[in-house]
Amino acid sequence: MRPAVQPPPDAAPVAPVRRRPAATLLPDGGSVLLFRALPGLGDLLCAIPAIRAIRRNRPDVRVTLVTLPAGASLAARYVDEVDDVVEFPGFPGLPDRRPDVRAIPGFLAAMQERRFDLAVQLHGTGDRTNDLVRLFGARRTAGFHPRGVPPPEAATYLPWREAEHEIHRWLRLLRHLGLPSDDTRTDLPLAPDADAEAELVLAEAVGARAEGGFVVVHPGASVASRRWSPRGFSTVADRLAAAGSLVLLTGGPGERAVTALVRSMTADPDRIVDLAGRTSLDALATIVRRADLVVTNDTGVSHVAAATATPSVVVFTETDPVRWAPLDASLHHAIGSGSPRRVAEEAVRMLRRRRRDAA
Repeated sequence: MRPAVQPPPDAAPVAPVRRRPAATLLPDGGSVLLFRALPGLGDLLCAIPAIRAIRRNRPDVRVTLVTLPAGASLAARYVDEVDDVVEFPGFPGLPDRRPDVRAIPGFLAAMQERRFDLAVQLHGTGDRTNDLVRLFGARRTAGFHPRGVPPPEAATYLPWREAEHEIHRWLRLLRHLGLPSDDTRTDLPLAPDADAEAELVLAEAVGARAEGGFVVVHPGASVASRRWSPRGFSTVADRLAAAGSLVLLTGGPGERAVTALVRSMTADPDRIVDLAGRTSLDALATIVRRADLVVTNDTGVSHVAAATATPSVVVFTETDPVRWAPLDASLHHAIGSGSPRRVAEEAVRMLRRRRRDAA
């Protein structure tokens, strides 16, 4: 065996590799592009703490968010964090939208023309998106990379950890880039007339009954595999109604069949009010904010409850609570595919605690 080669006594020590600070990545008055082209409301809300970290650390830089057209109007609400929003036309090999192939060359040319100082991949593991983000032509890029796969840039990429909460994940990346923040709060800016819109919906649907308090039960989800059983939600609704609460079923226009089925399965439909398809995002978020409790699948409404600090019970059937459950476990309880009885008991317990605390 050959002996290890030792440096001569007077050899200069090897300097450690240092992470590049944000000042190097983002010059004064620089520009950063953030790529987060995921379709869900929760997908954007979980990235807001990281986006906020950029603004708090570097208020001088211009922040551009590239996202799907379906989420552009939502992203545009975050005027304090994002300077402009660019709609992503899709790209071959990426899910969530059929790519507009004709629009891709013009989109890439426009991104390259803007000469961003830094492009951050906030989309996922990077197995499909790191190469795409590099096509944007930014001076530097950053993000995560799959373990075992070399990073595009050693100093600005981190290996992906599957079992990590989405909020902590992106804050960890920003901290690595020299933009630290411990603020994990999510928020959802609402239109000035959101309260008035919610009042109108409640007045038409339930009248004065809403004044005594209510709970929100949301049985839908954008992905069918994330939906807990209608029978389970009807059991929960019955138990909450028996506990003296008015129950509001919420959902989008495409979820009316689900909410109607849940209501039809309840023992006392008169205590259950179906609001599916009757609320905008602003009205829904306001109603969630006013609710005593929210019971929902792992879907956007669970993140709205977290953003409005409304207690919730979130039922997980497919996704990992470690990644997607609301962070405040004292206010939000995640249950993995629980039995109807277990979920109902937890919901009633949390409702009673909320009433006791409010008394």
